[in-house]
Amino acid sequence: MENSYDVIIVGAGPAGMTAAIYAIRANMKVLMLDRLSPGGAIINTNEIENYTGAGKLSGAELAIKMFEHTQELGVEFDYRTVIDLIDEGEWKIVVCEEDDAVYRAKAVILATGTVPRRLGVPGEDQWAGSGISWCAICDGAQYRDKEVVVIGGGNSAVEESIYLAGICTKLTIVTMFDLTADPKACDQLRKMPNVTIYPYQDVLEFTGEDRLTGVRFKSTKEDATERYVTCDGVFEYIGFQASSAAFARLGILDRTGCIEADARMRTKVPGIFGAGDITVKHLRQIVTACSDGAVAANSAASYVESLKQ
Repeated sequence: MENSYDVIIVGAGPAGMTAAIYAIRANMKVLMLDRLSPGGAIINTNEIENYTGAGKLSGAELAIKMFEHTQELGVEFDYRTVIDLIDEGEWKIVVCEEDDAVYRAKAVILATGTVPRRLGVPGEDQWAGSGISWCAICDGAQYRDKEVVVIGGGNSAVEESIYLAGICTKLTIVTMFDLTADPKACDQLRKMPNVTIYPYQDVLEFTGEDRLTGVRFKSTKEDATERYVTCDGVFEYIGFQASSAAFARLGILDRTGCIEADARMRTKVPGIFGAGDITVKHLRQIVTACSDGAVAANSAASYVESLKQ
């Protein structure tokens, strides 16, 4: 059958691309699918300094290197949005939105990653994409020499704030707790002269008429002081949620929507594996995603071989 594979990998981030490399090296017929350009979340990372042996480079540069590696080995790739995964025992059916395309594979590795979590406060939907963004690398340039607010205090928030502070006249950080990112990065951010940090705050609303003009927030301390900061744009970094809706009926997700997988990246459904940020895990980094991908591919190849016995 033309659309039949040994292994189909859904998602082309670091986990998916590593899985593809290991699977094809195990002599599997491999298809990798993603609705967006290969690279996943790392494409939006301005600077990476903690990927072993790579030195300092941008997320886009690393994504290109990873994808080129898959292509050198002959991994088949296609732009597809997977909307359903059906378990038919020995074969898994992958249903895509575009052209009603259907593929089948003996093993499927799910590496679709996560999407940004939203606050759910007034004004957010109104200004989403036209004042509120979730990607400084994508949209930061339009706020050069302007005033910007960043919501969040984790690794993504701090890393992107350092980038934004370098191009904006004023950067305000509003976070529910204190800064919780890598201490070195936090120290660097705090030393930047145009940065103001408001820890222990709840965002109440985004305001504006013809355009976004400000953010209102309130202290979570006893005084419950309310503040209002004017701005030209907002970037939200308050965490992520798993991109797993298409796989909900398989019974492989936990209550947060993440895939439950064992140490060999096996789910409770034989032949279906998880890898990367979509799985339940304590540390979500490029290096851990790559590790998951390698393990998942090894397990998937072993599973496919077991079907021949």
